[in-house]
Amino acid sequence: MGKTPQSRHEWTKLVAAARRASRRAYAPYSSLRVGAALEGEQGTLYVGCNVENSSFGLTICAERAALFRAIAEGNRVFRRLVIYTPDAGPLSPCGACRQVLAEFSRTLPMLSLGRGGLRREFNLADLLPQAFGWPAGEANSQTEL
Repeated sequence: MGKTPQSRHEWTKLVAAARRASRRAYAPYSSLRVGAALEGEQGTLYVGCNVENSSFGLTICAERAALFRAIAEGNRVFRRLVIYTPDAGPLSPCGACRQVLAEFSRTLPMLSLGRGGLRREFNLADLLPQAFGWPAGEANSQTEL
């Protein structure tokens, strides 16, 4: 990921934001607190944390919370994402998060940090090489049998 002092500094801002967001996580069932920081094309940071629910399927991951916040604020182009948890090793995004992120940035660079300073770097295209898509007109171009 970045080798220049400037890019390291840019990642540092995202890491700090993701750490702060993880402190706000609502995780009474898994005790896995996760924060995410997503950087928009103009450098704006959007943070999110996981919010669990007793009906587990309604839980929202930190990555999607950050993305939904960015979309609600009008941003749809992203530079990078940081995921942080103090409770486990570095995490990769779940399948749902991968697909939702791919809707906006199929090659999104990601940095994941976990307990003990462990870190992993990803590119979304490597995690989800065949993302589902709905090309315009495809549904209407099928021939009848």
